[in-house]
Amino acid sequence: MSDVSGSELRALMARVPSVEKVIASTEFAALVTEFGRTQVLGALRDALDQWRVAALNAQPGDAAVNALDVAQLRESVERALRRRNESRLRSVFNLTGTVLHTNLGRALLPDEAVQSVMKALTQPANLEFDLDTGKRGDRDDLIDELICELTGAEAATVVNNNAAAVLLTLSALASKKEVIVSRGELVEIGGAFRIPDIMSRAGAKLREVGTTNRTHLKDYDEAISPQTALLMKVHASNYAISGFTKEVGLNEIAPLAHARGLSVAVDLGSGTLVDLSQWGLPGEPTVRETVEAGADLVTFSGDKLLGGPQAGLIVGRRDLIAKIKKHPLKRALRVGKLTLAALEPVLQLYRAPEKLVGRLTTLRLLTRSADDIRLAAERVQPALQRAIGERYAVVSEPMFSQIGSGALPIDVLPSYGLVVRMADGKRGGRQLLALEKRLREMARPVIGRIADDALRLDLRCLEAADEAQLIGQLKGEHA
Repeated sequence: MSDVSGSELRALMARVPSVEKVIASTEFAALVTEFGRTQVLGALRDALDQWRVAALNAQPGDAAVNALDVAQLRESVERALRRRNESRLRSVFNLTGTVLHTNLGRALLPDEAVQSVMKALTQPANLEFDLDTGKRGDRDDLIDELICELTGAEAATVVNNNAAAVLLTLSALASKKEVIVSRGELVEIGGAFRIPDIMSRAGAKLREVGTTNRTHLKDYDEAISPQTALLMKVHASNYAISGFTKEVGLNEIAPLAHARGLSVAVDLGSGTLVDLSQWGLPGEPTVRETVEAGADLVTFSGDKLLGGPQAGLIVGRRDLIAKIKKHPLKRALRVGKLTLAALEPVLQLYRAPEKLVGRLTTLRLLTRSADDIRLAAERVQPALQRAIGERYAVVSEPMFSQIGSGALPIDVLPSYGLVVRMADGKRGGRQLLALEKRLREMARPVIGRIADDALRLDLRCLEAADEAQLIGQLKGEHA
């Protein structure tokens, strides 16, 4: 109950201008121009309601019992409007040490892809129009020749991610039939994507062979029956089994399948189009090598090691791809013009592999030297120390990055970064969590990780332009 007298309160409320008068004032003209009358009106009513509640609950002498200040009201409304209209998808500084971070958007696109997407956003394009014949075309025609050139496959198609590629392949080729897979390859990736579950949703019947750690060629041979539709290999890109193990290679499975009149599908997961070992990175089977080893179909991601937009690519035999493209799910899983606009220029970069490091963002970040990153850490360290204060100690230290997104899970990349600990040498769990939150709430959030009683900021993904912006932001925080 308010302690302000009834007469005071009535007099106060009587001095509140009408909503129409306020919104028509010169103070609100710019807001109406920027945000539109509808939004401003709603925010203004909310602000006035809050003021009235404060006035009703005010004590004698409180500011809330003073006459309503239109200038302050405008500031309140503007803050509310800007918060409401701020994009939920925001740029962040990825200082986690994971290059292909699933939660932070995976691969960053090169400039060629960005410009292509901008053009597709602002101009009509021949998405499904054959310029040669003047008739309706197939959107896959825009890039399938390029994909086949780079992979050695007969045909190709694209869907919205690799999980969709596997689902569509199984639905089109193995519905109500059996698919033989080694128990050691029944993987689960992020988001609870499990090979057995995908098979079930596709209407295929999983036929497990071998054991978790050892599978032999005879296991596949003995499992083949009239109900078998496919033999399938799943590349273990997000885990590794060591010790007493045995895996049957594609060079053994393919001849067996073909001799029995069957096809082999390979899910490469983080598919790559080039040999990464030439840049000192761990080697991964390329799509071309997989096709040449006898795979009839290969599925892989566009936004992992390939370095492009989110997409699932299916390459292989022409007759199988044609069957996949005719399946009803293909339309539901197809990609739009923006994905195709981004994917084509990324694929074109692979025509000049000797220039990839300088042009493909993902490869540039993966091959960045630890010395280069160390110099960046030394430049950022003073700004971070001033911004967070003397209660914390910021030092530059070597660390290890990871590729991410399930690619090469046991391989790490020598890197450098900033490590923040409590200046008094204590553990400081709550203080470090508070600092991590503070950095995460900056205008452009800074995302690191807490480990071993320290906040760790790996600078592998902090390139020159972002470095300058981060230092500027930290200096502003200090001011």
